[in-house]
Amino acid sequence: MVAAGQGLSTDEVQSIREALAAGRKPRVVFTSSAGQIAGQVGQVVELTDPAVSDEFVVVRFGRDELPFSPADVAVAPRGAGRKAAVVAAEAQPDPEPVAVEPEFVLDTPRVPAQRREEPRVEQQEQDLAEAKPARRPVKAAKVVKPKGPAGLTVTLAYAEGEWTVAAQQGAKALAKPYVVKPAEALRMVALVDVPGVQEAVEQILAAERAEAEQQAEKLRAELAEIEARLAELREAG
Repeated sequence: MVAAGQGLSTDEVQSIREALAAGRKPRVVFTSSAGQIAGQVGQVVELTDPAVSDEFVVVRFGRDELPFSPADVAVAPRGAGRKAAVVAAEAQPDPEPVAVEPEFVLDTPRVPAQRREEPRVEQQEQDLAEAKPARRPVKAAKVVKPKGPAGLTVTLAYAEGEWTVAAQQGAKALAKPYVVKPAEALRMVALVDVPGVQEAVEQILAAERAEAEQQAEKLRAELAEIEARLAELREAG
């Protein structure tokens, strides 16, 4: 049995992930938190998503592939798991000899003693597979809420005597700024019940109205002068 470690660190998990990407299956030893299989050796065959389950280290043990947490396994020392079958075979006691009566037979062909076969590694792995622990219940996957649509922003702006409206959803521009009439801008602001906003818009519209009236008066005066000049030219003709 191999001495169990203290679990996998973050760097060791990253090293195992890189080894799997390179096509290798790193060996690990089960720690005391793994239960009755502590000290046994397995192979990491996959790392699943840690966000879905804490037991994301999939280890092949015997004929099964079971999920474990990083605390249940540690990096196996070099050469661990390879000599276990040979040591088990050497430790097996020889069968006790059975007393056999001498046989007094003439011309009896000599039968060679049956060679005792060494236990195979496959038989050792099968014994380990039969002693596998009960499958652990997999923790319920975390419910991931689907992302909603990106936020929508509608902007009403005033600059250089013009009102413009623009719309944007997330980083995508749905409508570039386009010019709207002052009356439409006032109706849009009326929908927003925020103190001070509508007053600011009304002040802007009042200033524009006063400026437009001044320009109209000036144009009317210029037009009156032009009409008087035209009347004089007609009388002279």
